[in-house]
Amino acid sequence: MIEKRRGALRIVALPPAACALGLIPGMALADARARIPGLPAFDHDPSGDAALLMWLVGACERYTPTVAASGTQSLVMDLTGCLEVAGMDEGQLHRDLQARLARQGLQSALAWASTPDAALALARFGCARAEDLPVAALELDGGVHLALQRAGLRRIGDLKTRPRAALAARFGTQLPVQLACLLGEEDRHITPHRTPPAIYAECRFAEPMATLAPLLDVIRALAGDTERQLAQRAWGGRRFEVTLFRTDGHVTHLSVASGQVLRDPARIATLFNERLETLADPLDPGFGYDMMRLAVPVTQELAEEQADLASDSRTQGNITALLDRLTTRFGAESLCRFHPRDEHFPEYAASFSPMPPQAHEWPARAEGDPPLRPLFLYDPPQRTSVLAEVPDGPPLRFSWRGQQHLVLRHEGPERIAYPWWKHPDGHGPTRDYYRVEDDQGRRFWLFRHGLYGQESTHPQWYVHGLFA
Repeated sequence: MIEKRRGALRIVALPPAACALGLIPGMALADARARIPGLPAFDHDPSGDAALLMWLVGACERYTPTVAASGTQSLVMDLTGCLEVAGMDEGQLHRDLQARLARQGLQSALAWASTPDAALALARFGCARAEDLPVAALELDGGVHLALQRAGLRRIGDLKTRPRAALAARFGTQLPVQLACLLGEEDRHITPHRTPPAIYAECRFAEPMATLAPLLDVIRALAGDTERQLAQRAWGGRRFEVTLFRTDGHVTHLSVASGQVLRDPARIATLFNERLETLADPLDPGFGYDMMRLAVPVTQELAEEQADLASDSRTQGNITALLDRLTTRFGAESLCRFHPRDEHFPEYAASFSPMPPQAHEWPARAEGDPPLRPLFLYDPPQRTSVLAEVPDGPPLRFSWRGQQHLVLRHEGPERIAYPWWKHPDGHGPTRDYYRVEDDQGRRFWLFRHGLYGQESTHPQWYVHGLFA
């Protein structure tokens, strides 16, 4: 693999067979082809390498949620407390990981250590102990490495017993810090690619799950495990995420959010069922999923509450569950909330805005008479033909969308004057609104635009809204 450096094409990466022929990274392509005529070379793709590394990071989350990339060719995992959960010891996990990488056609060097810096150095230089590492593992300036070698200090073991103050005075203050990390004396914790959740449960299958039929049952079972963890902390979940690990290393993430703090396994499974039905690309189990994890990345306090006997709390819960399902199926931006505004004209008296997931509290219905204005308004109002007994009287019959409507009942008029502050001359057509019901029981909101004989000789009629 080559790229242009310092005005020449140079080798960036090469396989072990090429190294055995005397080629090294950084060598000019012309010098390499002078040694090996016809040497094949391809353009280096750093973005492709980065994507592959991040794919490996996601695949290694099957072992621990704490995984991070280090540089361009390495990744590090914190396996503290994870071996028991995975049901493996160090040797079994080592062999399992190496086998999975080999199936992807990847060569790997694995190492264990008590700190991330030590593990990466042992893997990079192929050593069994930190004391056997060369001083180049300190990753300091090249001049420092050369000075250490000239002083006869070629391995980390040669520096281990030396006074740290003297090393800092001669070779720089960064050397003792790096030395302590390699020897396991100082632990610089890794920053994981994804924040590990406080609550999660996982399931490993003895045989890969090749169909999606049992998926919801497994999610419900894992939700039961997270329910117990949440109950112990008096928490509930606001967002839930399922991670599916396929045998070939592919990882799929599915997440749902709830407007109400919950930990009920049945409701969690229902939300994931809605999510699965709305996927643009259906899940492909391939050769099967061998592991699944349910995490609760967003939690909130959820104390036990005594139900109020005087009120029906089931209605509020049912509406919240319905809103969660609609949000999961159609997206949060498709669910809007009605906001009344202090405006004179009906079309400006309300607005709709997307409802945030945390605002699914439904206002209590006001008792009393039905609303005087419909919630659904046409924008703009739709023109209609009206037959009235007198020109300025209520409608008796009207034609709308090619259909005749016989008015049996009407209420009105509700007169709304044009807002003078919005008209250059300070006046405009007045509206007379009527609430009418036709012979089929349908209710409409109509208005006559302009006062007959004063503002217009032939006022026009419009359908402005529909009552439920």
